[in-house]
Amino acid sequence: MQPDTNSSTLEPLVHKLAYRAELNAEDRAAILALPFTLKTMERGQYIVRERELATQSCVMLSGYSIRSKVVATGDRQIVAIHMKGECVDLQNSLLKVADHSVQMLTPGKVALIPRDEIIRLTLERPRVGHAMWVDTLVDGSIFREWIANVGRRDARTRVAHLLCEFAVRLKSAGLGDETGYELPMNQEQLADATGLTAVHTNRTLQSLRRDGLIKLSSGILKVLDWEALREAGDFDELYLHHKV
Repeated sequence: MQPDTNSSTLEPLVHKLAYRAELNAEDRAAILALPFTLKTMERGQYIVRERELATQSCVMLSGYSIRSKVVATGDRQIVAIHMKGECVDLQNSLLKVADHSVQMLTPGKVALIPRDEIIRLTLERPRVGHAMWVDTLVDGSIFREWIANVGRRDARTRVAHLLCEFAVRLKSAGLGDETGYELPMNQEQLADATGLTAVHTNRTLQSLRRDGLIKLSSGILKVLDWEALREAGDFDELYLHHKV
């Protein structure tokens, strides 16, 4: 793979970081000037595996990726999902060794930026560093909510909560809204994200359908009653910090 020279490729990252902190023209230009390698990824392909030495940070340009941990039994827990414009592994720019795996959930394109260039940029452009810091803190906030979801909510609430989160985050990315969206996960993947079995997940989705909250067909989710889905999911979007 050769380094890419099309600076506009990193516009989704500029948009995301500018949402986190006020950036001036020079800050934006510095982000666009970052060296990167453009890569087309297949579904299931690993961006980085647990225990690998991470040498690059990955910006999602299209498609979806997941962070996951696999326990001794071989069971997988999905701990995060990422979409267009998100920098998946800023933490590895400092931690170096990956403590979890990052894998493509769907086919897509990514920009791989050398970790040393990320570090250099944050030191030279403090506002960019601040934006990346806030973005990493928001990731931590989402992690905490996912832990609470798996640890203390029942199956119906877990699934409804995740469907609500998708709606709000996809709206921010311009990929959907509270009326509906293309659901990036199948039932087995939803199960891995909510700590349920695929069978239990299917039953839960069926119950949300029967109650008139959602309609799901061929991977397209339509939200029929947003307020009822929010209530069913115990969903408060504060943890997404969309007004930071």
